[in-house]
Order: sequence, then structure tokens, then C-alpha cells
Amino acid sequence: MLSVVSRRFVSNSRTLGKAATSRKREEEKKDAASPQKSFYYDDLEVIRAKGTQLHQKPTDYNNLAFGHVFSDHFVNVDWTVDDGWTKPKIEPLRELSIHPGAKVLHYAAELFEGLKAYRGVDGRIRMFRPDMNMERMRRTAARASLPDFDAEELIKIMVEMLRVDKEWVPNSDTASYYIRPTLIGTDPTLGVATSLAAKLFVIGGPVGPYYATGFKPVSLLADSRFVRAFPGGVGAYKMGCNYAPTIAINKNAAREHGCQQIMWLYGGDEEVTEVGTMNIFVLWKNEQGDLELVTPPLDLGLILPGVTRQSLLDLSREWNEVKVTEKSFTMGEVRKALKEGRLCQMFGAGTAAVVSPVGEIVHHHNGKFERLKIPTMDYKPNYMQKLYDAITDIHYGRAVKEGWTVEVD
Repeated sequence: MLSVVSRRFVSNSRTLGKAATSRKREEEKKDAASPQKSFYYDDLEVIRAKGTQLHQKPTDYNNLAFGHVFSDHFVNVDWTVDDGWTKPKIEPLRELSIHPGAKVLHYAAELFEGLKAYRGVDGRIRMFRPDMNMERMRRTAARASLPDFDAEELIKIMVEMLRVDKEWVPNSDTASYYIRPTLIGTDPTLGVATSLAAKLFVIGGPVGPYYATGFKPVSLLADSRFVRAFPGGVGAYKMGCNYAPTIAINKNAAREHGCQQIMWLYGGDEEVTEVGTMNIFVLWKNEQGDLELVTPPLDLGLILPGVTRQSLLDLSREWNEVKVTEKSFTMGEVRKALKEGRLCQMFGAGTAAVVSPVGEIVHHHNGKFERLKIPTMDYKPNYMQKLYDAITDIHYGRAVKEGWTVEVD
């Protein structure tokens, strides 16, 4: 049973935010000559949209395409190496203006995050584990040589954005509000080097289910001739450069094989890494006869450390119903377990889709494509469904997990 209380950034966040901000800024003032190291909630300026800046809200959230609709406002803040961060703004959504020589346009100096807010059964709006997204965003910024910032301050500013655009958060238990913090290098100079200027912005909007088919099994193309990430690369960071090269492969998978996503393999042993833009989980009976939930480890830098991934691991370890293991496994092991009747379920996990069952793998094997049927939806008891229900219950306030949500008044 999930209980206790969620973390709250309600009306007292303004008071708490000012007190915390004052302490942080006092530390900075000790060295007045240094650039401002972060933006602050206390300095936030809110400019509300009016007239033609206001957009019509969707009425049918259940059939809303993912990422096609944006709410009225966005967060906008700039940085330069000499002055540090400017004061943040929440302002009417508009197009950005950047120099055509900006680093982001030539060397992919950019990163982004994806998190969601949900309107619960009690009418309250909650963000799900934003601290984990902010930790990952700061880690990615360091890898991309983009500026650091105070994570708590950005969370408080995103909460304020949700307050301003709260009418855009769907009143539905199948839809949510997707939030996309983004950081780009805007320094207008050509040359592969650290950007001397940057922009951080946050956009958001209501979204329906990620897959139009809903909670139904997807087909995956597994072809080791294509690689998403490699040791020492940036597969463990949420950078746009990880995604653009996958689009053509995914398009071909759909056109040639009827697959919705790619199962990304690595190396001569065809190590399973990710599925599409999600982490991958397998529930099987291992060769010792134990029911085991397995997901690939993070230690090689091949895997994006997903927030949903960690949440499913946390819940499974808390329940202690199956063995939970983070370890590498190969397509050979998947095929062997399937042949021996030990493979029970396979599913992807991520912020957009939450949990996505796998029903088929089209595997390029020995020079030809083979279709492998995965019994995900037939296995009973349905452990994947239990995980999905538990995490969505937290999303929509039907259950509460301490420290997992930030509540908006």
C-alpha cells in the first residue's frame, strides 16, 4: 500500500522559495564580480498572455496527438559567460529569435528533458519526480559544456508555470500535461567549442496516449546493424543528437516490417539496450527457476537513466515478489528463454508511454528476418499491468508515494 504524503510546492512555495533564494544569493554576493550562477524563483517575472496570445484549448483529450498542442505560456531565461543567468520570465508562448550562426544549429549544442504533470482524482495537479529529471538535465548540461543552474529553482519556476496554465492540465485519467525543459547553445560563432551564450526555456502542453493504439502490444525491429549508443559516447544523456539518427531507421522499420519501434542492440553478442525511446524490461524465469525482472545496467553508458525505469525498479524491490536485477542480456538469451517457455513478459518504460507492452520482435538473424511472438499479454498474473497500475495511481493521486510528486495549488 502506497501512503504517506507527497512533497508540496503549494502557496507556501513562494515564501519558502524567497527564503531559500535569499540564502543562495547571499552566498553569491560574497563574490560580486562573479557571474550569476543560477536564475532564481524570487526574480521571476510573469507576463500573462491576453487577446490573440491566448489559444483555444482542446476538448477531446483522449484523442489528442502527443506533442502537437502547446499551452499559452513558457519559461524563458538567458545566460552568457560574462554575466551568468538573467532573471527568468514566464511569458506568452512565441517564436524564438536566434542568430543563424548559433552553436545549437551547427554542432547540436543542446539538451532537453521530458516530465509530466497530472490532474489527480482530487483535482490537484502533481508533477512526477521532477528532481530526477533536473538531476539528469544538469548532468547532461555538464557533458554538453552548457551552463549549470540550481535545480530547485527551476522546479519552483515550472510549478509557477503550471499555476499560470493550470486550465491546460487535462481533467482526465488517460491524459496529462507534458513539460519540456530545453537548454541550447546560442553563441553566434562558428567553431567546435564551448558556447559562450545559452538559452533555457520550458514549453508544455496537454497530451493524450503516446501510442494511438493505447495500451496494446507493439512490434519491435531488432537489427544489430544499427547502433543507438556505444561505451564512452552520450547514450546516457538526453541530447537531441541521440534521436535524429534514429528517425530514418524507425521509419524503415514501420514501412518494411510493420514495427512501431526499434529494439536497440549493441556488439557482436547483440546485447539488448533500449527499445525506441524507452528503457526495456524482461520478466522471465531464469535458468535457476526464479521469476526475475531484468533491465540492462547503466554502468557502460549505453542506457539513458529513465525516471520511469527507476520508479519501476523501486516499486518492484519494495514489493519483493520477484527477483529484481540490473544486468546485461542478449538477443540470444531472449530467444533461448522464449524457446524454453521461460519468457513471460517484455515491456518498455518511459515518461511518454509510461509502460508499453511488447508483443513481437522482428529479429534480423543469420541474414534474414524472423518474427518472434512475445507472450506479454497472455502471462498471468500480469506483473507488467500491476506496475502500470501502481505508477499511474501515483500520477493521478489515487495513491501517494513519499517524495515522488510535487503538488501544485
